[in-house]
Amino acid sequence: MWFTSDPTFWMPAQASNHAALVDNIYYFLYWASVISFVACMFAGALFVLKYRAKNINDKALSQVDHSTTLELTWTLPVFAVAAVAFYFGVMGFVSMKTPPDDAYEVNVTAYKWAWAFNYANGHTDGNLHIPAGVPVKLTMSSDDVLHSFYVPAFRVKQDVVPGRYTQAWFEVTEPGEYQIFCTEYCGTKHSEMLAKVIVHTEDDFKKWLDSVGNILDRLPPEEAGKMLMTQRGCLACHSIDGAKGVGPTFKGSWGTTRKLADGSDQVMDENYVRQSIMEPQSQIVAGFPPVMPTFKGKLEDREITAIIAFIKSIK
Repeated sequence: MWFTSDPTFWMPAQASNHAALVDNIYYFLYWASVISFVACMFAGALFVLKYRAKNINDKALSQVDHSTTLELTWTLPVFAVAAVAFYFGVMGFVSMKTPPDDAYEVNVTAYKWAWAFNYANGHTDGNLHIPAGVPVKLTMSSDDVLHSFYVPAFRVKQDVVPGRYTQAWFEVTEPGEYQIFCTEYCGTKHSEMLAKVIVHTEDDFKKWLDSVGNILDRLPPEEAGKMLMTQRGCLACHSIDGAKGVGPTFKGSWGTTRKLADGSDQVMDENYVRQSIMEPQSQIVAGFPPVMPTFKGKLEDREITAIIAFIKSIK
């Protein structure tokens, strides 16, 4: 069980260079605990049966209050288990905190309640696309509250903190899709702060990078706007089918008058959408929480124009 890469009752299948070491330490401690528990229960049952008093007047023949041999017998094995776990734990920690110099870098931004993965070509995606067999380094920060990046199949978990950068790295062995979770409670839709790691072959990854570059020049405004909103996580809170979410739906909303939390009315037009993207706390729709983060400095004017075109098209 220690050396299998297949899924077990306790762990999913191993999919990164870190997984085997994490699993081996886990199962080492697991079996040490099982063996210790069984030994203690067996000894306890044996002593109860062998040395039980025959009647209430029985007294112990001798009173021994110290045995160096016995103390060493139960102390040294425990120390050995702890020392082995500590050694391999430190080695694993150092390995997981020291990315290779040639690692492929992706910048990650976490916010309520989505992930944004930023690539060197300027593309931002709601899922993490990476090549197989290549070390990948994530430099992460949060726009609002504490989040935590976790991929069970990789055995990688790293807190993402507002106001500072944290890092994680890994190398995925096989192409496929793997689930990303946020494992730090961050508000109403914490459980829905999900994304995918999509692992390509190296050739397919290069093709994917080429395909997502310059979408504003390659696609009609409505399609580019939809892709941008998907990549930026907008559709995690705003539906396009009329369903109520954390934020108002976009379906049939263009040109309508919205009642704001301060009691005023506002027509949903180009200026309203732009203002809501840049300064979302300035125009809170009545009945919805003020939780949208600002995208000031994160979206260009052309991108906002494409998003507006997509919202207009949602009838």
